[in-house]
Amino acid sequence: MGLDREPTLQVVHHLELLLIFLGLILNGSNVNAQRPNIVFFLTDDQDVALGGQTPMTKTKSLLGDKGIIFNNGFVTSPLCCPSRSSILSGRYVHNHKGFNNSLEGGCSDSHWQQTQEPTAFPTILKAQGYTTFYAGKYLNQYGFPNSGGVEHIPPGWDWWTGLVGNSVYYGYSLSVNGTLEKHGNNYEKDYLTDLIYRHATEFLRFQTKDHPFFMMLSTPACHAPFTPAPQYQNNYANLSAPRTASYNIKAEDKHWLIRQAIVPMPNDTVKSSDDIFRNRWRTLLSVDDMVESVLMQLQVKGLLDNTYLFFSSDNGFHLGQFGLPSDKRQLYDFDIRVPLMVRGPGITPGQVSEQIILNIDFSPTFIELSGGQIPEDIDGISMVPVLTKNTSTPLQNTFLVEHYGEYEMAIPGCPQYKDQYMANCNGHCVCEDSRNNTYGCVIQVTDVSSFKYCKMEDSEVIFVLVFRCNLNKIIYLQNSLELLK
Repeated sequence: MGLDREPTLQVVHHLELLLIFLGLILNGSNVNAQRPNIVFFLTDDQDVALGGQTPMTKTKSLLGDKGIIFNNGFVTSPLCCPSRSSILSGRYVHNHKGFNNSLEGGCSDSHWQQTQEPTAFPTILKAQGYTTFYAGKYLNQYGFPNSGGVEHIPPGWDWWTGLVGNSVYYGYSLSVNGTLEKHGNNYEKDYLTDLIYRHATEFLRFQTKDHPFFMMLSTPACHAPFTPAPQYQNNYANLSAPRTASYNIKAEDKHWLIRQAIVPMPNDTVKSSDDIFRNRWRTLLSVDDMVESVLMQLQVKGLLDNTYLFFSSDNGFHLGQFGLPSDKRQLYDFDIRVPLMVRGPGITPGQVSEQIILNIDFSPTFIELSGGQIPEDIDGISMVPVLTKNTSTPLQNTFLVEHYGEYEMAIPGCPQYKDQYMANCNGHCVCEDSRNNTYGCVIQVTDVSSFKYCKMEDSEVIFVLVFRCNLNKIIYLQNSLELLK
């Protein structure tokens, strides 16, 4: 894994282009026909711990059961913009420096656009001769005037439909190949998940077996404001948010922010969390429809057998765990463990894998599948050996999770926190983030043990979280804290 090394991507690109040119001369169009297509479905805030995969019955049948379901998919930051920046760059947050969802925190700022976008995986796939397509949410600050406006199309994308700002379902603006397109509140015309699918359909009309493509569909589901399509608005009416072991539990042994939660939660908070749970599942039904329809189109065009399909999320979610009403940003499994399913050529169907796969691993995986050279300064590890060679050797068992807390200088209605710099507070002054909710965790998962060692950047002592480990492993983790510097 590389840490802050100077990229040599420009040289790599020249060499790759030369190889493609020579291949075209020697082999004609076969150089493209031999390479697989890649489709990446990315949801928003879809958990595993609360049953977030349960509504996705078609997706499980068509992708998971026909490929691999990974039980240990993790993100290296439980927040949208940092995680998405890691997916695109293949780098840990402290290397790509998109620390949180704000422009000041590096989300789609000039540093990201000048140093990370030019070396993100789409540029390498494009240099390999791939036609590239993007539709949906990109980074939370994308498209605003201070981040380059809708005219800015990240390098590497041939077809671009980028959402301006954060996830919504209606009343949004898009950058369609650099041109502003505004949408209203009509389901047939504007529901964003369905619009992403329609753009994908248009793209697929032009694809043939003679030229490889990469397609990324980044849905708003199941992110707030949790707006389901009309046909699904009454589903799951009798369900409530799962009452997990940590649901509505006072956690005196957790870090400062967790201890500020109101437990037991007020009745209106419980009701709100249950409503959010139902609507999150309802929004995912439209994603399930989209996955099915995309696979049907690939099948009709004769492209499915040469296409890898990936399905995952940018982070998990919690609903009442430790008394936190609804959000992510925490170091626990419900916020960092995400769905991951992969189907494609050479993958034996029906597998369930315990391999640890991180969000930073998508970039090198896509690059290797395209035949490109993985840059040395990428932190992720390609999962191709697991996909095509059925290797049981662990790719990795230790990784880093980091979060840089967002905060506000003043909180209307919560005067008790005026000096605590809290953020994302609800009506009962239960806040989901703060300046001292900043941490780095070294996590190790093996066949016999699983534990975390976390350093909290707060005014209290270092917070240590250890599960099922022995003295030697604690010493190992203490040495591993060099990763946090």
